[in-house]
Amino acid sequence: MTEPGQHLRAPAQRVSPRARHWWALRSGLGTLAVLVPQVGVALFLPAYADLMLLTGAVTVLVGLTHLLVVPRMRYALHRWEITDDAVHTLTGWLRLEWRIAPITRVQTVDTDRGPLQRALGLSSVTVTTASSSGALSIDGLDADDARTLADRLTRATEHAGGDAT
Repeated sequence: MTEPGQHLRAPAQRVSPRARHWWALRSGLGTLAVLVPQVGVALFLPAYADLMLLTGAVTVLVGLTHLLVVPRMRYALHRWEITDDAVHTLTGWLRLEWRIAPITRVQTVDTDRGPLQRALGLSSVTVTTASSSGALSIDGLDADDARTLADRLTRATEHAGGDAT
C-alpha cells in the first residue's frame, strides 16, 4: 500500500488496443438485440409501427452513441498492474472503480475467453480474493499476456504464504 504522504497513482498497464473492438462488438450486438424485436413488432403489428419507429430511432441513436463513445472511454481509462505486494485495477467508464488487492488475499486466478474474445485474440483474468467486494477482473488482455499474468499471479500467491483470509 502507500506510505503516509504518498499519493495513489493509476496502474501502469493498459489493456490490449483490440479491447476497443471487443467492446464495440458487444455494444453493437446489444443494440441489435433491442432493435430486432422492435422491427418485428413494427412488421407484424402495423398498429404499433409508428411507436416502434420512434423507439427504434431512439435505440439506434443511443446504440450508435454507445458504440462510438464507450469503447474509446473504456480503453482510455482501464488500467491494471501487478506489483510484488498487490493487484491494482482501474475500470469503468461512467463510474470508475479502483481496486487494490494484496497478493496475500488472492485465493484463485482464472482466465476466461468468450467467443468474441477468442475471435479477437483477447482474454480476461479474474482474481478472486478474500474480500467482500468480490473478484477483480482484468478484461481485454491479449491472450498471451493473460496467460503470463495468470502464471505470475499463481506463482506470487504460492510464495506469499498465508491462507488468503
